[in-house]
Amino acid sequence: MLFDTHAHLNAEQFEADLQEVIKRAQGEGVSNIVVVGFDRPTIKRAMELAESYEFIYACVGWHPVDAIDMTDEDLNWIEELASHPKVVAIGEMGLDYYWDKSPKEIQKEVFRKQIQLAKKVKLPIVIHNREATADIVEILKEENASEVGGIMHCFSGSVEVAKECVDMNFYISLGGPVTFKNAKKPKEVAKEIPLHKLLIETDCPYLAPHPHRGTRNEPSLVKLVAEQIAELKEITYEEVAKATTDNAKKLFGIN
Repeated sequence: MLFDTHAHLNAEQFEADLQEVIKRAQGEGVSNIVVVGFDRPTIKRAMELAESYEFIYACVGWHPVDAIDMTDEDLNWIEELASHPKVVAIGEMGLDYYWDKSPKEIQKEVFRKQIQLAKKVKLPIVIHNREATADIVEILKEENASEVGGIMHCFSGSVEVAKECVDMNFYISLGGPVTFKNAKKPKEVAKEIPLHKLLIETDCPYLAPHPHRGTRNEPSLVKLVAEQIAELKEITYEEVAKATTDNAKKLFGIN
């Protein structure tokens, strides 16, 4: 069984054929999916999906690109949702220095507030990082995020940074890029980071794995990520599937 730890089935790209997408995922052995909400509309939809499907869970938080839009009311709402039995993590949160919609200082403030909230509600956090590694690691340390731990989502950094994150009680999650021919860093991370600290994800509808690169991604394709990790680690696909599923259930508190 496979666990897609980061999917956006709440995206408009899935409005027309969500049932078929879910059926295909189950057909490929996907037993659990976490749908990530990162602003008001996507959080609402993530909650609807989690309440509609037994095997779908929700992660709720505020995306760094939209940090400038987050109000205290939004933060209080996320705190309320955190007590819902199907909410398993807070996020995705973090820093994104690629897009310049939200000033860096506001991103950092919103990031810190969400880490503090996660510690209060005792849930793991899901980290979005784009071109901001040093600042993210610094904030995680300063806020003692290791207390709750979580996921470095769609990790694209070096083995050294991955190990630093593992030491802070974080899992390293790999997605479609680990299958790309030219993706040197994710392949090195897959080889070097121990299996008990790895997770798999799609980040669908984005980052479809090879040979589907450039098309809409979906949870059924997480199988290709697991197969690639197995090949890189020179172990069986079944070992990767079992370990990454066990890791996710342990982190999210799913029995």
